[in-house]
Amino acid sequence: MPAFRPAIAGVARRSVAATYAAAHAARLYSCRSAPVAFVTEGAEWTIHWIGKGYVDAIEARHPGTAQLVGRPYGLFGRIVHFGSQFHWQNWADILPTSNRYVVNYFHGKPGDGPEMARHVEFFLEKCPRLERIVTAASKVRRRLARWGVPAEKIATVPLGVDTACFRPPDEDEREAARSRLGVPKQAICVGSFQKDGVGWGDGREPKMIKGPDVFVAAMGRLARDHPVFVVLSGPARGYVKTELERLGIPFAHVYPRDYREIARIYWSLDLYLVASREEGGPQSVLESMASGVPLISTRVGMAEDVIAEGRNGLLVDVGDADALAARAAELAGDSDVRRSLRAAGRETATGYDWSVVAETLYENVYRELLS
Repeated sequence: MPAFRPAIAGVARRSVAATYAAAHAARLYSCRSAPVAFVTEGAEWTIHWIGKGYVDAIEARHPGTAQLVGRPYGLFGRIVHFGSQFHWQNWADILPTSNRYVVNYFHGKPGDGPEMARHVEFFLEKCPRLERIVTAASKVRRRLARWGVPAEKIATVPLGVDTACFRPPDEDEREAARSRLGVPKQAICVGSFQKDGVGWGDGREPKMIKGPDVFVAAMGRLARDHPVFVVLSGPARGYVKTELERLGIPFAHVYPRDYREIARIYWSLDLYLVASREEGGPQSVLESMASGVPLISTRVGMAEDVIAEGRNGLLVDVGDADALAARAAELAGDSDVRRSLRAAGRETATGYDWSVVAETLYENVYRELLS
């Protein structure tokens, strides 16, 4: 998570100042570009692929409306939608007033630590500059309202999933996926695909709001009575890998260059666990459901909106590693329940296809601003 006054802000400030003269000369080009610019972070991970999901689906229905951009250089008279509240913080003080700004606020509250407390203070200070604040979860919407954000500025737009890409495998595809990752035939294969380490390095310092300690503790308890194999994806997973090694739990870590390849990794799983203490989504809730993988999640972010307890997934309290392990053990021993959760989860996910949720974003946010 970026610091309250990140070093990159200084670099961005100098870079933008140096390029504004050229940008003024390019205003005619800017005006001919799509009126909505969705700004993603540089990393090929969640924020980038969320933005791509929204933009591609909007362009399919409303051609010429939106485009994906990596940096907000040279944007004038546009609707500029920041996919990350933290990325917005880096740029809020230096962007021109000719744009109308929209920001995704996915997660975070002052109780998450002093750094997040400073971030929330900054965000609320800059709130008058924002036309809309988009959140994926009703829990976060209520939180923003309690903080005094005007109700008319808040739009709840869920995350989406590509249900053609993320789909249940056939038996041959499942066996091939498990073979590629070295999953033993009798093992319970548990997935965790996220970024739960600090920074973009090896991630040996845990990012505690993502619950890596909770996940490891749950795996340790489950492994006492069941053969467990863990499949990890995402950057900065060093803490989890080190702890799994310490516990003697076998695992594979796969971080594909093309995010869509993660769809094939889901095919190897028997269960997916979300152990986070705080989330905006997470994206994996919908991806696992769409892929026909039984899901157990803490009560965070969109999970509470999407999961109907016992029908399409299972919910446990935040921080409860024992409950995560117990529910995982229940599913491991009941193939009928797993089958039922897979079918209901897939049905739920189809209602969150990008084509559906992107139209919600267009109707609830962009249409009025475009007019």
